[in-house]
Amino acid sequence: MSPTASALLLTAPAATPLVIAAAYALTGLRTRRPAPVPAPVTAKGPVLVAEAPAVQEAPARRPADWAGLLSPVVILLCGSLLAAAVVDDGPRTAYSGLLRADALTAWMLLVVGAVAVVACGSAPAYLSGERAAGRADAGTVWRYHALVQAFLAAMCLAVVTADLGVLWVAVEATTIVTAFLVGHRHTRTSVEAAWKYVVICSAGIALAFLGTVLIYYAARQAGIGEAWALDWPTLVARADRLDPAVTRLGITLVVLGFGAKAGLVPLHAWLPDAHSQAPAPVSALMSGVLLSVAFAAVLRYRVIADAALGPGFTRVLLAGIALLTLALAAGLLLAQRDYKRMLAYSSMEHMSLIALAAAIGSPLALSAALLHIAGHGLAKSVAFCASGRILQIVGTTRIGRVRGLLARAPLLAGAFAGAVVALMAFPPFSLFASELGIARAGFAAGQRLGWVTAVALLLVLIAFAALAARTARMLLGPGAPTEENPSALWPLALGLAACAALGVTTGPLTDLLHAATRAIGG
Repeated sequence: MSPTASALLLTAPAATPLVIAAAYALTGLRTRRPAPVPAPVTAKGPVLVAEAPAVQEAPARRPADWAGLLSPVVILLCGSLLAAAVVDDGPRTAYSGLLRADALTAWMLLVVGAVAVVACGSAPAYLSGERAAGRADAGTVWRYHALVQAFLAAMCLAVVTADLGVLWVAVEATTIVTAFLVGHRHTRTSVEAAWKYVVICSAGIALAFLGTVLIYYAARQAGIGEAWALDWPTLVARADRLDPAVTRLGITLVVLGFGAKAGLVPLHAWLPDAHSQAPAPVSALMSGVLLSVAFAAVLRYRVIADAALGPGFTRVLLAGIALLTLALAAGLLLAQRDYKRMLAYSSMEHMSLIALAAAIGSPLALSAALLHIAGHGLAKSVAFCASGRILQIVGTTRIGRVRGLLARAPLLAGAFAGAVVALMAFPPFSLFASELGIARAGFAAGQRLGWVTAVALLLVLIAFAALAARTARMLLGPGAPTEENPSALWPLALGLAACAALGVTTGPLTDLLHAATRAIGG
């Protein structure tokens, strides 16, 4: 692959959604500023003309709503081409190493693109329902599309950059953009959730910034040049020169900071509020890939920490955070009465399992973690997009007030049930294979990690019971059939099919998965 082609493939995943976001923003500004029509004037003065009554907009296909699917397609295409290139020829770089693609980059681009297809494919039907209910107008729809595309651009930049400073900037950009999406409805609850999200995640990102500064300081003290002091490959190659005390403090702050964006304790409190108040496709993106993109940053830093400090430090840190997060999520799932918040706490459960796999650190555990990232992203995006349509049908997120979904909307209910079944790690979905892999790796890693894994599995069983009981309550019972929108169902079916296919075989992704595992120390 030529340097020009590499630069194009590394630039397009972030540049394409950014250009589309700008197009949406400019179009929205033009539609919101109609030119004033002057009143006709006669010799006797201006003539008063009665204003015509507003014409109800007829339901129609809106091509602009579907244009947002272009970005996920480009991200998937670039991820696929980069995957083939890095598996055959190794990492690709551009712009003097500022952008870099290794196997982990390609894997995460494929995950972002796949989840974005589900979320952006579900958006037209969701926005149509919001328009029909009077909760959205032309201005809010244009703003929604622009912000979602900017969100995708920021996540892709975080994935493709090799500079840890740019990585921090990209993750912070996701906070700024998604804050407006969380408060999209401008209700008191959504605005409160947006402010809570901004405050807590900003605190976490501030910790990550301090950690990044400390790693930069350790790199400069180790004789690494200023231009390369935050370059990830350079830091990995020279990690043995870093000051252990400074590196230990920096890594701790980074894990806590980016862990906040990944939904891990102690800075996790934003997650249920933000995910329950954001539009359903946005919740799908936040839970399906934003948490994973943030944790991919932790995986990058973990490689540096293991080379500089040995694997014991990050093992204790990540295992402790994973168990605390899993215990909290399981307990809150037992007491949960809101199905969107239930899905948010389920995200905490699955991110804690990924953190536990990173703590174990064996090739099997890291492969299972990457597979879990993909499977959780697909299943959770389907669950959130389906929950948005359920909310539009029943008008409430209270589990106790939702009955008979299978009778009222069998296809939609089937998709929601399938997503929850996948999240409970039933075969053939990929979460079954990934959780089995994490359990096997944990029990094979020694007595201490074996006990940690056993406790984690017990907590997973509690979360399993809570999800099963609450979902069954929503699905079963009598109900009057309602009309289902076919355009809202194909993205859900596609996401479930992809999740099931990954559970049966990784197929052409097998070499990429193994290469990504090696890239993060497996």
